[in-house]
Amino acid sequence: MNRKKFLSSLVVAGAAVPGLAYTTLPELDLSPAPILPKYLRPGDTIGITCPAGYITEEQIQPARLQMLDWGFSVQVGDTVGKKDFTFGGTDEERARDFQAMLDDPKIKAIMCARGGYGFVRIIDQLDFTKFTAQPKWIIGFSDVTVLHCHLNRNYGIASIHSKMCNSFPDDWNKAEPIQVDTILSIKQALMGEKLKYPIAIHPQNKLGRAEGTLVGGNLKTIETLAGSKSDLRTTDKILFVEDTGEYLYSIDRMFWNLKRTGKLKDLAGLIVGGFKVKPDDPGEEFGRTVQQIVLEKVQHYKYPVCFDFPVGHQRNNFALKCGVRHRLVVGDNEVSLKEI
Repeated sequence: MNRKKFLSSLVVAGAAVPGLAYTTLPELDLSPAPILPKYLRPGDTIGITCPAGYITEEQIQPARLQMLDWGFSVQVGDTVGKKDFTFGGTDEERARDFQAMLDDPKIKAIMCARGGYGFVRIIDQLDFTKFTAQPKWIIGFSDVTVLHCHLNRNYGIASIHSKMCNSFPDDWNKAEPIQVDTILSIKQALMGEKLKYPIAIHPQNKLGRAEGTLVGGNLKTIETLAGSKSDLRTTDKILFVEDTGEYLYSIDRMFWNLKRTGKLKDLAGLIVGGFKVKPDDPGEEFGRTVQQIVLEKVQHYKYPVCFDFPVGHQRNNFALKCGVRHRLVVGDNEVSLKEI
């Protein structure tokens, strides 16, 4: 029997079995197995570059000095100090600078200087061949969610979702304790400490326990990546989301996107971080809170949901290792996220 007839016979045979002809196979999660870059040691070099918004050399100095104090070397990229309207240089300049840091074997980690907007404009220009052969930690959040999602979807390489250079305090001795703790969490992540965060109990949490690979980032960015090469797979994973400067109706629309694209269906757990909401226009009130928006979308799912996790566009924005397995506990007396 030739191949064409053989395949046809399978279709006929399937149609003869009750309930089989119209059965849809579930979408498989084809994301690669997680790969951890090497953790840093004193003397290793961290590169600073601007793949998105611009920043001046003066503005990165607190971060550069702090990383030097931690015992690392720092290499400042060509895009620091460059400005092309809102961007840290032209698309070509930003892509070239980021590519150089991906390929340079002396650089063991790359810190994105700031977020803003722009990574999606260069992500498809980057060649990850040398990077995948010798992975390194890439650090950032907000617009850098493009890279976190791209790495997880295509290469399974872990990365660090955290504050960037524009969030380091000018005077370490005068910084608030929460600011110090969040910055120190970057060092702890880079040096291989297993991170664990106790979380304040929220009355609208959905209780439960979950284990899975941690993925996520900025909700708007995750939404805009749907259907692209960087689209995030979420099956059996713990998803965390945060956002800023969005109306409640827009947040509702983004969560509908997560639901309709299947990203909420087979999660292991959901973490909702900080959401800075734009006030509704008078007479155009949406009438629902962020918690109500989320719970409406996940009401038929059994996984745990945690609200007000300390991640997002806020001072209590702790480092998280994307692409690394974690345990989420959401209980009456304990809420925590722990790297395992």
